[in-house]
Amino acid sequence: MTLSIALYQPDIAGNAGTILRLGACMGVPVEIIEPAGFDLSDRNLRRAGMDYVALATLRRHLDYAQFAEERARTGRRLVLLTTRAQAAYTDFTFRPDDILLFGRESAGVPESVHAQADARLTIPMQDGARSLNLAVSVAMVLGEALRQTRATG
Repeated sequence: MTLSIALYQPDIAGNAGTILRLGACMGVPVEIIEPAGFDLSDRNLRRAGMDYVALATLRRHLDYAQFAEERARTGRRLVLLTTRAQAAYTDFTFRPDDILLFGRESAGVPESVHAQADARLTIPMQDGARSLNLAVSVAMVLGEALRQTRATG
């Protein structure tokens, strides 16, 4: 198993495409938990992710229940990034098979998903700042997770 990025019902095709491009460049699979707020056709994702979509490993889940069932079978740890957490992602010890879960741009994840997370982390920001762009958040957290889990020598 390898580290992966999971997007819970993403709202914005451009963010999903950017994240697919990031996953392709970093060798990290991207999982999309449907329904998405946009058409998940290859054409839309290709437009948003440019030619990198062909290099990306994309796994689609019809809904959260299907995603949760697969995660239970594999025993992988679910690490939720949320503005509602207290623990900073920079203070967390990532594992090479973690699933980094990011919520909808408009609403995050529901409480039932929050409750299933093995860890809840946040990106510390200045007082008064609500949130970062989803693709920026994914890149920051993935960078730290890869730094920790792909360390060499």
